[in-house]
Amino acid sequence: MPLIPEEPQIHESAQGPLVSPATGRTAPTPRPVPGPRPAAPPRPGRPGPVRPTPPVQRTPRDTAVAKPEPSAPAAPAAASTPQIQLIPASAEGALDAAEEAVDLLLDSGRAPGEVLVVTTGEPHPWATHELSFGEAAYWAQHDAGDDVFYADASAVGRAVSRPVVVVAVNGGPDTTAATALPLALGRAGTLLIVCGDPQQINSVLGAGV
Repeated sequence: MPLIPEEPQIHESAQGPLVSPATGRTAPTPRPVPGPRPAAPPRPGRPGPVRPTPPVQRTPRDTAVAKPEPSAPAAPAAASTPQIQLIPASAEGALDAAEEAVDLLLDSGRAPGEVLVVTTGEPHPWATHELSFGEAAYWAQHDAGDDVFYADASAVGRAVSRPVVVVAVNGGPDTTAATALPLALGRAGTLLIVCGDPQQINSVLGAGV
């Protein structure tokens, strides 16, 4: 008796993919659709994402206009001229007037090392005392620059500039004052104080003093 082949039985677990009767394509396995994702918060201190701006094409005309023009050189600052103050005094009282001016300067906050005192006649007693120890010791105190320094008119050229110079016209020939006053003006940084006879001083420096 001939054997009739049996139709193979297909189990459910071995079934292939489902076929859509309409299209004949394999239907994809449905997946869960995620909901909308919230935008990530920006980091502290940093701005959120910014859409970059497309570059703008610049024409040669625009490029030429955008070039910075060279700046003009700055004008040099004008040299400062020290202020000049005249304290009327006789030749005999000029040194005392200079001492009072120094006291006022120190009381107003000036440091002793900022003041230079020049005499046209008799030297200041401090200068006489310090010179008794020799020129080297005398000028060493000048170079230290930590105290009021008293100098004769003939030594003004050797003294360095200080913010305030006080000149006591306490005698000596007019030529001494005529030489010492311009030098003292050149050594004064901000203020020149001249103690003496106004007529004599004006004849040397002019009425502008």
